[in-house]
Amino acid sequence: MYRFQISAYTQTGESIGIVGSTPELGLWDITKCIHLRTSGDRYPLWWRDIDIQESGDVSRQATSCLRQKVEYKYVRLDANGNAQWESLLDTNRWIPIDSNADASTIIVDDGAFGYLQPYPFGYIENPTVRIPLNEESKGLKIVVIGSSVALGHKAWFLKGWVWLLAQALQQKYGHKLVNVSEVGANVTRTIARFPSVVTPEQPDVVIIALSLGNEGLAYCPPHERRAVQRRFESGLQQLVKMTRDIGAIPILGGVYPNGDYSQEHYSLIRNTHNRMLTWGVTVLDWLAAVDDGQGRWKAGISFDPAHPNTLGHSLMYQQIDHHLFDINKDALAKEKQHFRQPNEFPIYFDNAGFRISVGIEEKRLRIINPSQYSYTIAPYWQELQTVLQSKAGLIPGIYIAKDTQPGTLPFFAVQEDGAIATTINIPPGADLEYSTAFNLFSPKNSQVLFYDGDLGILQAGECHLWVINESDNEYNIQPMWQEVCLALKAMPSGVYEDPLHPDAPFRTMMIGNNGLESRVKAPPKSALFFQYKCKLSDISRVAILPLGDRCAVRMMLYKMEYDGPAFPFDLTRTTNIADVADAIEHGFDDMWNPAFLHYSPDAGRIYHSKWSGLSFAHEVEETDDPTNDMFPVHERMRVRYTARSERFWYALRHCDKVLFVRTGISDRGGVIDLVNKLEKQCQGKPFHLLLLSPQSDDEFLDLPNVLHYNVEFNPDRMYDDLGHWMYCTEVMRGILESLGVSSKNLFWCPPKPPKGWETR
Repeated sequence: MYRFQISAYTQTGESIGIVGSTPELGLWDITKCIHLRTSGDRYPLWWRDIDIQESGDVSRQATSCLRQKVEYKYVRLDANGNAQWESLLDTNRWIPIDSNADASTIIVDDGAFGYLQPYPFGYIENPTVRIPLNEESKGLKIVVIGSSVALGHKAWFLKGWVWLLAQALQQKYGHKLVNVSEVGANVTRTIARFPSVVTPEQPDVVIIALSLGNEGLAYCPPHERRAVQRRFESGLQQLVKMTRDIGAIPILGGVYPNGDYSQEHYSLIRNTHNRMLTWGVTVLDWLAAVDDGQGRWKAGISFDPAHPNTLGHSLMYQQIDHHLFDINKDALAKEKQHFRQPNEFPIYFDNAGFRISVGIEEKRLRIINPSQYSYTIAPYWQELQTVLQSKAGLIPGIYIAKDTQPGTLPFFAVQEDGAIATTINIPPGADLEYSTAFNLFSPKNSQVLFYDGDLGILQAGECHLWVINESDNEYNIQPMWQEVCLALKAMPSGVYEDPLHPDAPFRTMMIGNNGLESRVKAPPKSALFFQYKCKLSDISRVAILPLGDRCAVRMMLYKMEYDGPAFPFDLTRTTNIADVADAIEHGFDDMWNPAFLHYSPDAGRIYHSKWSGLSFAHEVEETDDPTNDMFPVHERMRVRYTARSERFWYALRHCDKVLFVRTGISDRGGVIDLVNKLEKQCQGKPFHLLLLSPQSDDEFLDLPNVLHYNVEFNPDRMYDDLGHWMYCTEVMRGILESLGVSSKNLFWCPPKPPKGWETR
């Protein structure tokens, strides 16, 4: 009995039929096609059980064990009985007919309607095919742990590369092969299963056969691809170690193609393949046999994007060198003995007791200083660097401390040549252990929240984070970096600080319900550790909201790296403080109203007729023709200033304190009016109006909520003279610090406030 099944989406009244080369299938008479059925819980799958006897077209091209085959196609039937062939090409689907098959029902999985496969996929419904084992054999015991490809999926009767290998090794060497693979397995799942399905078998050899496809590489967003790659590679290395820990020899199945891979995917899998070849583990190189040179399967050897067909499995099997398994028990014992060497051994010591040990398998370095003196490991300590390069086996990248301790650097960087590139102080009595950050990417050790090939953000415990920068450049992590911002939503909301440098700027990470809400800076070749400190509500966050008169405040905040997305007055000129007060009182709505905007060709600016002191110099672009057509400019301003206005109100409502800042000459009456209107909008929230202008403080004496500094910040001079710009920035920084505002309590407004925040 054969159960033919196919996935097909249909319209109301349509159905699917099958017609083919045997009497049971209508002898290609479409009026005699067999109708398939579906159900609500299994749609779009259509199926039908059909009893086909050993008859039909004899094919000399079939292999000796597949003596006959039946050809067929599916048809789509409409409500009137009209039929549409799934393909008008001469190519047909086919299955072999074997009278020796011992199953009552063979499932013939034909994939999707309209996609004809060059080789069929079928399997016995019950029982599943099991590889016969000769219990009397004196050969090796080999366990394969992998995913659906290792199980033989999409090969006829599940006789894929593992089945073919099992037959060959049993006949040639008397080895036993046990397949404990699982459909859909990835490194995380396989690491979890390993102790229960591999260890009890007491294998001599373990073949680990997983794919980047099951990690989600083909379909994850581009910014997640390198995280997927790193997690996969680290997971494989953990499985290699687990194999050696039970006294077995590991063999890695190499990466293989996917029909949905792009050129970037291909570059990543080639990189992974090349790195695997450096791990000191045998790798089965399948790319050489099945890759089309673009990361996809060669023509005719795949059943679907993720799986090879019978021919593809055969090619993968043919890539395996049987001599890898030509090992007798004595040779195996020597090989296992190699892995039982001490995990840690010394490579450097001196007369004062200072010593360094390595664990090459774990990629670990231990530094012990029992003396009363401090040691400094630096690139110029040539004697030590030479020993590290020749004996330590350090891999390039960042190594991080097992336990972070005040006064010691929690990381060091290793160069391509294996030397340490970071200066590390080793205090008296220290016992430090560093291991490669690569190990952190293993699913057992942490959760990778973000990784772009250089910057990694990893959750190590419920309330702990590592930020690892493997590049030669500083990383500026901030809320406008959308991928990072969203990735950090996985962490519990709160304030996270670097416990080793709690007072350092940009070492406070604020995480809210929508992700990152502060800026963090990761130096080149570094690792930063963050731990949960308190709730966001336990600190008082200050929002800085510029109110004109020009863009000087925005420019200085930019140099201080306190800037975020723009607010309404950031890039305007507002010479009249009364205009600012009126605009805020009326919610900015008329700020971008076309009825009040007119363009001056002579000045190259847009002026506002309602608020005569308001003008815009950054809204007309080179491709615009504002003299004849202001519509594109008006539309652009509507979008920009609607967003800037929304941010203003969001920051005002969600911060704990507000610092409004205005430059330029102001009059006392105008300031009083502005403060009154700000007080109304703040609704009891504490605020200050910081005035920065070259005029006497006496003008604003005794005004509540008003702070005045007799300074001048001219944006034109700052643009012309970078030195002056930096001088002004430092003056501004000092003012903010005197007011208790820093990167540790600054409110960072998101570029796009959450939808519906106004009603919350």
